[in-house]
Amino acid sequence: MDTNLDISTVLAFGFALAVIIVIIKTARIVPQRSNFVIERLGKYSRTLDSGFHILIPFIDKVAYIQTLKEEVIDVDRQACVTKDNIQVGINGVLYIQVIDAYKASYGINDYRYAASQLAQTTMRSVIGQTDLDKTFEERAAINEEVVKALDEAASPWGIKVLRYEISDIELPASIKDALEQQMRAERERRAAIAKSEGERQAMINVSEGNRQEVINLSEAEKQKQINEAEGRAREIELIAEATAEGLRKIANAISEPGGKDAVNLRVAEQYVKEFGNLAKTNNTMIIPAELANIGGAVAGITEVLKQTQSRS
Repeated sequence: MDTNLDISTVLAFGFALAVIIVIIKTARIVPQRSNFVIERLGKYSRTLDSGFHILIPFIDKVAYIQTLKEEVIDVDRQACVTKDNIQVGINGVLYIQVIDAYKASYGINDYRYAASQLAQTTMRSVIGQTDLDKTFEERAAINEEVVKALDEAASPWGIKVLRYEISDIELPASIKDALEQQMRAERERRAAIAKSEGERQAMINVSEGNRQEVINLSEAEKQKQINEAEGRAREIELIAEATAEGLRKIANAISEPGGKDAVNLRVAEQYVKEFGNLAKTNNTMIIPAELANIGGAVAGITEVLKQTQSRS
């Protein structure tokens, strides 16, 4: 009785295990952004997209599991020789994506390794056509050339090359020293040019200042002369106006009663005064031949005043 029970238990356990195996072999859940490649009796059958699927146990099997997500592959450092025969070490990063699970499974054994090796050979080819200076200046163009070449070669593998980025460029020590010396010389040259430009600008500013100063001084001297000339002209004008006004007043005074006698007296006084001054400044005494000439001089001056009065 116990023996029969043990056999039944083993059979039940074996049956349950078989059912579990069948379920595992039959039911498959494909994750999002993944593809399962199914082979039936060793031959390609179909590609399963994300979701729940039923397989035929022991006949269908999942041969390959491919992810459709973007993958990042580190491209190992490699030695490349530039167009001007300088050896540099370059490593990069490659971005690829599976777009056809069938081709990625049967088109090549290992598309990741193949893409990495192809990126290295393509990079050596592109760097060999580029000068050392251009490898730094045209890094984006080099990346585009590598992507273009890789994409064409990887098309039969069912993968899409999205991007390639040069992550580092290692130069030999001697080239680094030469570039550093070149950069120092360039910086010194720029500093010398900047200094000379500053000195030149300073000299120009000083000369412009001196020129402006001379112009300002000449303008000031010109204005000074104009002001002095206008002042002298105004002075002459005022003196002339004062003299004319004085003569008019004298003429008016002469026309009044007793004016002529006053003029005669004034003229006689001035005559005698000047005659006295003349006698003081000379050792020789000058006396008119006739004292009556004093009266004649006074009469002549009086006649001039009369004529002046008649003209006014």
